[in-house]
Amino acid sequence: MTATENTSSNAAVVAATLAVDRASHDFRRGRAVHICDDAGKAIIAVASEMCTDQVISRLAELGSDEPAIAITHHRARTLKVRLYTNEIVLIPSKSWRTAEIARTIADPTTDLANPLRGPYTANREPVDAASIASVQLAKIARLLPSVILVPSDGSNDHIVAEDGISSIRASDVMSYEMDTAGSLRQVTAARVPLEDAENTRILTFRSPDGGREHLAIVIGEPPTDRPVLARIHSECFTGDLVGSLKCDCGQQLRGAIAQIGKEGAGILLYLRQEGRGIGLTNKLRAYALQDQGFDTVEANERLGFESDERIFLPAARILKQLGFTQVRLMTNNPDKVEGLTSFGIEVLERVPHAFPSNDHNEFYLSVKKEKSGHLL
Repeated sequence: MTATENTSSNAAVVAATLAVDRASHDFRRGRAVHICDDAGKAIIAVASEMCTDQVISRLAELGSDEPAIAITHHRARTLKVRLYTNEIVLIPSKSWRTAEIARTIADPTTDLANPLRGPYTANREPVDAASIASVQLAKIARLLPSVILVPSDGSNDHIVAEDGISSIRASDVMSYEMDTAGSLRQVTAARVPLEDAENTRILTFRSPDGGREHLAIVIGEPPTDRPVLARIHSECFTGDLVGSLKCDCGQQLRGAIAQIGKEGAGILLYLRQEGRGIGLTNKLRAYALQDQGFDTVEANERLGFESDERIFLPAARILKQLGFTQVRLMTNNPDKVEGLTSFGIEVLERVPHAFPSNDHNEFYLSVKKEKSGHLL
């Protein structure tokens, strides 16, 4: 690829990520988004948790068929919906009719209050890539992974434009997280003395879409010609900042800084992946489900997510920019070892990083061990 072609390719990726970022914020505002795929299929969608009856009526006017609500397989299994299609399930509007019912289909925290819902019959026709991408866009927006959508045959394109509905490509949505992670660049750095590591610098990294900054907390002066002691820490507002006892995140964060400080040099990567990648609001929804008796894995899946939605390309990208390709990784999670390795970082040693449980997180830690394979 020539320099000109490479520049053009990079510009196209930046433009695509910016378009997806704008569309995700439209979802958060309750606005509709037009999504087209490479097969020529197109849909108009709105996030289920943000929908209103007026918006659904407008979708019905713009679409070439009746609206349907899209949910993931995890959510469909909870609702006892038959899985006829790959990736997601579409339930036609005759099964739900109103925005209020659609929201209860999307939100499992209301399941116990609505025990007699359904049965719901799913469409059996193959699901197009545009519809699958719409649910992924809801995840990117940190909303519940469910949308209300209508197919669009292009006959109303002028109305879509007049309504100010943004339009994006399905392939750009599906590659968004990898594209933004792969384009992280350092923004700034500053010396920030910490309680257990006074010789510390904090570096920020941002992708061209202007999204959440990831941080590298560099303690001491770790040499790049040797494996660096490193910890990948996903942000946890409740554990890191306000001292929640429901998890061990705060202990892991402060314990990692203290251990690296004691050794004299290392890196803690603070990734903006709250709630194993589902966002703070959805994590609190998961906590509400845990209060109903579900464990941490079951709660995420009842919400419609995977048990862990994170990717570790941001960590690998930052490490490489700092000059490191080999690490001694402080973790109990084999997925982090595999994730870093898959993106070109060699994990020469797994350094155990466990802390005592308490009455509030003992069951949570046991589930991480038994269901998620954590080495505790």
